[in-house]
Amino acid sequence: MTAGERMDFSVEQLPHVNATLNAVSGVLLSSGYVAIRRGNKRLHARLMGAAFLVSVLFLISYLTYHYSVGHNPYPGEGLVRGIYLVILLTHIVLAIAVVPLALVTVILALRGRFKTHRKIARWTFPIWLYVSVTGVVVYVMLYHYAGVGGES
Repeated sequence: MTAGERMDFSVEQLPHVNATLNAVSGVLLSSGYVAIRRGNKRLHARLMGAAFLVSVLFLISYLTYHYSVGHNPYPGEGLVRGIYLVILLTHIVLAIAVVPLALVTVILALRGRFKTHRKIARWTFPIWLYVSVTGVVVYVMLYHYAGVGGES
């Protein structure tokens, strides 16, 4: 793009943004986990705060897309469709669960209630990471399915 050119953006591009935000969230969560395992509380707090912020941005973008565009049906058939639906179902159920879990976990940390924070974070972290990773998997399966238009 050259100077003076305008870059157009439409709501149909949000799934790509959402997948990127999910991937970034997963990397931040994993990095935050490594930081706390190494005893670096300050880095852990920053990384988890960033993961929370990225996840909030994802949620805003996701809701905007689905409010504007609606449902996007899966194009595949057979076994692959079944696998997609299992991944999607677990992703949705756990995504709903992770919202209050993440909020409580973050609030506990901000209030300095680290003993309780650790207990809940043991559940929140793997669920949140699963949701981030399966969000990318669902995106790839839905938007880059090899059987649609020759894309892969």
